[in-house]
Amino acid sequence: MYNSGDNEQNISDVDESDREYTELESRPTVEELTHKLEESQKLLAMSEDKLKRSLADFLNLEKKTRHDIENGINDKLDKFMLKFLTIYDDLTRAKDILIKENVNAQGLDSILKNIDSLLTEYGVSPISALGEIFDPNLHEAISVVIDESLDENTITKEIRKGYISHKRTIRPTLVEISKKQ
Repeated sequence: MYNSGDNEQNISDVDESDREYTELESRPTVEELTHKLEESQKLLAMSEDKLKRSLADFLNLEKKTRHDIENGINDKLDKFMLKFLTIYDDLTRAKDILIKENVNAQGLDSILKNIDSLLTEYGVSPISALGEIFDPNLHEAISVVIDESLDENTITKEIRKGYISHKRTIRPTLVEISKKQ
């Protein structure tokens, strides 16, 4: 005899086994999974490398920007300091003239001492030149004197004081140097 309930169960069993077979066929193989894992690892390594390069580029840019800003500030300060030193030189010459004429220069002397301490506070120091060997990074020779008793290029006279600020020459010392005949 024919039992319709058994038939429905047999059909559902067939559908279930077909579904399991289809699922097994659609599952990736170990080789495919291994290949996908290798590709993912390569992609991750490339991404890590790009990230490291980007970070290095950023750090280099940050360092360069900081350096450029510092140089810009230092250039502006150096230009200001050159103008300030011209005024300082004028005050020093005025003091020397007042002293030669026997005029009290005590007030001017205190101003110059204040300026000296201000320069020291901001890292500006005079270049010592007299008796030293000429250095084109620190000195500018504007005259030559023949002197056999001195070594070649010895500074014999300081014509204008030079200054250094934070290991940079902001104004070279104008000097006279010795030469042998």
